[in-house]
Amino acid sequence: MAPRILLARHGQTEWSLSGKHTGRTDIPLLEEGRRGAKLLGERLHRAPWSGLEGFEVRTSPLSRASETCALAGFGERAQPWDALMEWDYGAYEGLTPPEIHAMQPGWLLWNDGAPEGESLADVSARADEVVAWARSADRDVLVFAHGHILRSIVARWLGEDISFGARVRLDPTSLSILSWQYGAPAIERWNDMGHLEG
Repeated sequence: MAPRILLARHGQTEWSLSGKHTGRTDIPLLEEGRRGAKLLGERLHRAPWSGLEGFEVRTSPLSRASETCALAGFGERAQPWDALMEWDYGAYEGLTPPEIHAMQPGWLLWNDGAPEGESLADVSARADEVVAWARSADRDVLVFAHGHILRSIVARWLGEDISFGARVRLDPTSLSILSWQYGAPAIERWNDMGHLEG
């Protein structure tokens, strides 16, 4: 069996709700985010997932991801991993896109990186590390992390430059699956919010 990687983005925070770039600032989940994490966990513990027995689980050590992981029922199985931390936005930490564009018109994280933060090459290398780990054994994996690093991971899973991440939206508490089609890396499911509907 070729390994798959399930991607869970952390639940809603005050900064993700307002559109602020949240890199290494350890912002807690809102009540909405905690509720979403529990609903995601309920979904992953029902058929066809049935608790993902045999999956290896890792989480970003930042509390919004690790709490999402714990509330979803995977905290005791999860290993914290710095490679899953969000992009370090440097001087743009805590700013919204309009605030950044007022200082640097035309700025796009996926093309320009973050001043005083991580370069595109740095983030790409971390995403490559996650992809290599996910493909390293005959088992599936589940990760809890953040919007931009997860979008970077899908780009590198597909063999694309991380700038591909600009073209895929990823909402809080979403579920995505990267797998294989015709022997090539593929997106099986993306930005699935079914557990939050109804």
